[in-house]
Amino acid sequence: MASVPAVHESFKQFLQADMEKELLRFTTAGSVDDGKSTLIGRLLYDAKGVYEDQLASVKKSRVNRSSGPIDFSLLTDGLRVEREQGITIDVAYRYFATARRKFIIADTPGHEQYTRNMATGASTASLAVILLDGSKGLLPQTRRHTYIASLLGIPNILVAVNKMDLVGYSETTFLRLQEEFLSLVELLNFSLVQCVPVSALEGDNIVDRSARTDWYSGPTLLEHLEAVPVQTPSALSAFRFPIQSVIRPDSAFRGFAGQIAAGSIRPEDTVVALPSGRTTRVQSIVTFDGDLEQAAAPQSITLKLQDEIDLSRGDMLVSPSRPPVVSNRFSASMVWLDEQPLRKDVGYLLKHTTRQVKARVTDITHRIDINTLAQKPASELTMNAIALVQVETTAPLFFDPYALNRATGSFILLDPLSNATVGAGMIREDLAGPQFSNWQPVSAWERAVRHGHRPGVFLLPNRVSLADTAERALFEKGFASILINGDQIPAAYLPSLLASVWSAGLIVLFTAEKPTLQLLDVLERVAGSSLFDLSADSDRRSREDIAAHMLSRAGTLRIGGPFDDSGKESINV
Repeated sequence: MASVPAVHESFKQFLQADMEKELLRFTTAGSVDDGKSTLIGRLLYDAKGVYEDQLASVKKSRVNRSSGPIDFSLLTDGLRVEREQGITIDVAYRYFATARRKFIIADTPGHEQYTRNMATGASTASLAVILLDGSKGLLPQTRRHTYIASLLGIPNILVAVNKMDLVGYSETTFLRLQEEFLSLVELLNFSLVQCVPVSALEGDNIVDRSARTDWYSGPTLLEHLEAVPVQTPSALSAFRFPIQSVIRPDSAFRGFAGQIAAGSIRPEDTVVALPSGRTTRVQSIVTFDGDLEQAAAPQSITLKLQDEIDLSRGDMLVSPSRPPVVSNRFSASMVWLDEQPLRKDVGYLLKHTTRQVKARVTDITHRIDINTLAQKPASELTMNAIALVQVETTAPLFFDPYALNRATGSFILLDPLSNATVGAGMIREDLAGPQFSNWQPVSAWERAVRHGHRPGVFLLPNRVSLADTAERALFEKGFASILINGDQIPAAYLPSLLASVWSAGLIVLFTAEKPTLQLLDVLERVAGSSLFDLSADSDRRSREDIAAHMLSRAGTLRIGGPFDDSGKESINV
């Protein structure tokens, strides 16, 4: 029989292992009655994530709109009006875990009038599960939620083609809907899109693979959730620390409390206080559990500084080498959430990190037609409309573009009378003119962020039609590339030429009739693991096949989202 200390130690190890599990936050989205709540209920049930008392309560409920003994939607639709009407109104958060990961689910409503609730639930997600009703196809609300997910910087999309039981588990229907959705997201900024045929009611391909879709060889819904890459705020990003409050329990201590929005900090690190521009050093990092040697996003801490600097709520401590943009004019993607329309030059309150200022929308550049994703002129925005706008504030904000940092690139607009949230915005760029506060040289990583991908080298056979096809394929997908015919470049000039193109952050399509070992050595010294040799067996493969393979490899070079710093230190010039 195990001793008590041994059992205690084993339990501590179990808790530590559970705490160290990776966490994935994901949201559901789609049109009304696509089965989002039923899907999440079925996922929780099949993954053994439902407590016995919850299950007993659902079984005893007088409401059951399913054909089976359990209405799985009731596991997430908790409000009385939701159960009575059979719809989701508020965002429902559910938690469960498997042996590989922990999950936080935001089950969001599908009705158009509750689009603002969907935006709220999706704002912190790393993945969106977009539901399509297999019997109805893509609906306007599905398109709206997909576009909002793109605006919010969600990098991964899992398309659950639901209600396959209603279409006889038809492979043709699934492939048609998959093609329609992939065409929709072609112009949107998603790193990974996975389509899965499911039946939430019957449990097909939710947790276990279904024999009724033997034509489908991809992962089940849970398998994909357990394997998809998770993005976390990077400690390698520039330091951003919005001040939430000033802690002064006595005359001997003065600290500044808040949550790190990006980057990391150590004692003795130099920081700049905004808006004053004063420079100081960190004396100590204070927490309830004691002082820390280092803290990183998204930790909540208190910083004690070496110098007495006047700071208050809404100010920010930042990295001196890579400061944020300081401006009172910027463009932003806006989702309007209020029943009263947005009109230009009307005064609002703008809340950005911990800072609140007065603001107005000076121009509506265009609104987005959800059905076609076309840009349309607009003089006002009605509820649930999405648009690109220009905003002006009475005091400067300290921000980064939303594509680089969700925390410092997002804001909300408030009605100054009711204090209701009327709009949610994602900052795109500064409009107040160039900022010259940062005189540091442009880094290779900054170029990669600008292009949206890291540099790479593809070695191709010297076939004109293939090279042109490959370059066109990369161009259409938004990659910055250049075509170099290696047979026309003297060997002595090749290393310096490749180094220059590499430092510009471009993807090089390098063609050579007969690649030599010396050439391969030069390419590998420049590109390292980002060298892709597609010249082998090229005579037996079509140009379309080679181009498709190249695009697949090029996708690994994309920068996945606002906190993706993977491979940052390997981009050297």
